[in-house]
Amino acid sequence: MLTHTVEEGPLFNRFRQLWDEIAPIGRDEHSGGYLRYALTEPELRLREWFREQADARGMPVTEDGNGNLFAWWGDPEAGGAVLTGSHFDSVPHGGAYDGPLGIVSAWLAVDELRAADVSPTRPLVVGAFVEEEGARFGVPCLGSRLLTGQLDATRAGALRDAAGVSFAEALGARPAGADPALIGRIAAFVELHVEQGRALVDQAVPVGVASAIWPHGRWRLDFTGEGNHAGTTRMSDRRDPMLTYAFTVLAANKEARLRDAHATVGRVAVEPNATNAIPSRVTGWLDARAADPETLAGLVEAVRAKVVERARRDGTRVTLTEESASPLVAFDGGLADRLTRLLEAPVLPTGAGHDAGVLAAHVPTAMLFVRNPTGVSHSPAESATDADCVAGVTALAKVLEELACR
Repeated sequence: MLTHTVEEGPLFNRFRQLWDEIAPIGRDEHSGGYLRYALTEPELRLREWFREQADARGMPVTEDGNGNLFAWWGDPEAGGAVLTGSHFDSVPHGGAYDGPLGIVSAWLAVDELRAADVSPTRPLVVGAFVEEEGARFGVPCLGSRLLTGQLDATRAGALRDAAGVSFAEALGARPAGADPALIGRIAAFVELHVEQGRALVDQAVPVGVASAIWPHGRWRLDFTGEGNHAGTTRMSDRRDPMLTYAFTVLAANKEARLRDAHATVGRVAVEPNATNAIPSRVTGWLDARAADPETLAGLVEAVRAKVVERARRDGTRVTLTEESASPLVAFDGGLADRLTRLLEAPVLPTGAGHDAGVLAAHVPTAMLFVRNPTGVSHSPAESATDADCVAGVTALAKVLEELACR
């Protein structure tokens, strides 16, 4: 039985040792944020570090052909496995904790079980999912979507990054796609993640249990007009797609506020991208989230209708393309209740997407959140104290003991 408390020193030291090993990898010296895009050099180094950690613990690593890694404590072919872990990749200039905290915590939780002479009665698996953020190939939770069959392997293999490299080329092979046999061997998935908000700060507790993930998605808006000279084209003669784009940003913000939802346009591409030229084309990406599917659909439709009308007035054209959509995810109620009682932790929803949200449609799934004192995420300001991270490891070890060792 695990009896480790947060105040004891060795776990602090082991957390800091592992964290310091990965902390420099992919960090941008100017912003302090991370550039750990899927299957690029920094993320490949972290994947090698994952294998080294597995080897040090005698846990063989398997791959699913989609870029996802799994380290096994127990027979990889046996059923009833309990999976934990997260992802290594980051958004551009993202924080240190989003993703890697779940993997570092998983290794330490395994160590805690072994130190307490606790062994799993069913396989215990540490996983690292590829391209969770979608920052390189545009589709979030790409690895987990492929594994579960939510995304076609041919379509995924053809996805390209900004340099024109396809996912299949980066992976070194066509992705394998759905693996029902592997999914069938997983009895539960528990993902530990830094909280991407301030709910735990407000409740003054270090660890919480997730109840649900808001439905959310990404839509690409392509605006086209007429490129021309900035100095010689009369304002009345312009067909400027940048004007339509600018209206879109404001309209999305207004419609989201009216619905108590979230809308963000955080990425834009402009052609020809010259200071003295009226753009011929502008592409923007809308990230929209809401507490329920009806509100989300209403938000996107309201934005679409306003933008189409604005494009007509501006003499431009616009197309709206859904690139990804994730439904409302209510985590397994029985599992969440079990973890809440075990940890005496609060329950909270989240508007952020996770691999756990994808797997939840296929296996009983739960999430643990570790307090983030800034409440900021996807930014260098994202943080967690070592004490709270240790509390998260202790909580995860208790959960894994409950699920995999009894």
